[in-house]
Amino acid sequence: MKKEKKIDTSLLDRAICFAVQAHAGLERKGKGFPYIVHPMEAMAIVATMTSDQELLAAAALHDTVEDTDVTVAELQELFGERVALLVAHESDVPLEGDASDTWHDRKTFAINLLKGAERDVKVVAMGDKLSNMRAIARDYAVIGDEIWNLFNVKDKAEHAWHYHGLADALSDLRDTPAYQEFYALVKSVFG
Repeated sequence: MKKEKKIDTSLLDRAICFAVQAHAGLERKGKGFPYIVHPMEAMAIVATMTSDQELLAAAALHDTVEDTDVTVAELQELFGERVALLVAHESDVPLEGDASDTWHDRKTFAINLLKGAERDVKVVAMGDKLSNMRAIARDYAVIGDEIWNLFNVKDKAEHAWHYHGLADALSDLRDTPAYQEFYALVKSVFG
């Protein structure tokens, strides 16, 4: 039996354990399965584009600031500045007021930031956005336009605008299978 090459996965291992604990007991919105499945899928997608342990760790941790009590400062202390900054870039935090009131503004801001971001930020974002788009496409195939009722913003046209904007912002990754799958799913669901 041939021995596998050993790599240092200690940072990633810690990030996975931390993400599992941070998301413990949380359910993926309307899905009936543990939330941690999404960050792990995002991490697996990022692994198709890079073996950079910090990018993989950021993908595993990408929703901890947005969806739990974890702070960017805490991530920086535990995982370093680069991982913390990558997670901060991926965190969609409401500007002010109710999330549904500022959804379009937050998404516009995020798309514009992503357009000018460095490739590493886009790689982590691609993991998240492809995971989300896969879930939307699966549900859309089963329940059609009823899917939009699962979201705070229920207008399909708004979601179409958002995902087309993301496809444009992430187009630097067009040479990757992850982007190609993302783009195909966006076209399939939104035209």
